[in-house]
Amino acid sequence: MQTYDVKKALPELYAPKPGDFQVVDVPEMAFLMVDGHGDPNTSDAYRDAIEALYTASYAVRAVGKTQLERVHTVGPLEGLWSAADPAAFAARDKSAWDWTMMIVQPDWITPEIVQEALVSARKKRLPALDLVRFERYAEGRSVQILHVGSYDDESPTLERLHQEYLPAHGLTFAGRHHEIYLSDARKTEPAKLRTVLRQPVTSLGGDVTG
Repeated sequence: MQTYDVKKALPELYAPKPGDFQVVDVPEMAFLMVDGHGDPNTSDAYRDAIEALYTASYAVRAVGKTQLERVHTVGPLEGLWSAADPAAFAARDKSAWDWTMMIVQPDWITPEIVQEALVSARKKRLPALDLVRFERYAEGRSVQILHVGSYDDESPTLERLHQEYLPAHGLTFAGRHHEIYLSDARKTEPAKLRTVLRQPVTSLGGDVTG
């Protein structure tokens, strides 16, 4: 039985090579999601959301394997980030951040499979499981870069994206800041963490070929 791995199926989106900014077209995909607010380093809600997402994702994998005889590797953790005041986001005032944490699901996973998986997962009585939802997310044209290093060292790269790359290419924001965590932060030195930083964009009439 062949195992599907999103990093191998969509390497340009989930396994990009180090380098400068690149323009990508992100197709609509399905995710398990949990919304929340506050500093991810100190928020109990954030930790509960991550635990619920992984528990639900492994339950979905088990149901998909049983019902469809199709197996997939659980995808990496991802996050959509924003703040009511954009200055709070740029200043890394994490207590003011809104987040949607999510894990991508293969195209063959249906709402019915997710529902069955959640019923099974709720036996573990995790506080955030009732917050997990299954939703399709369309990101479209985006600019991304692979960041290697600590999460707190992302600011210079993001500033260069916002202040230099986007204006130079006639682009502006068209959605929430998106991060894909390719490394397990529990097992990886901060200097070696690999994170895809992605920003959905729309053209103001400039060159968008990257």
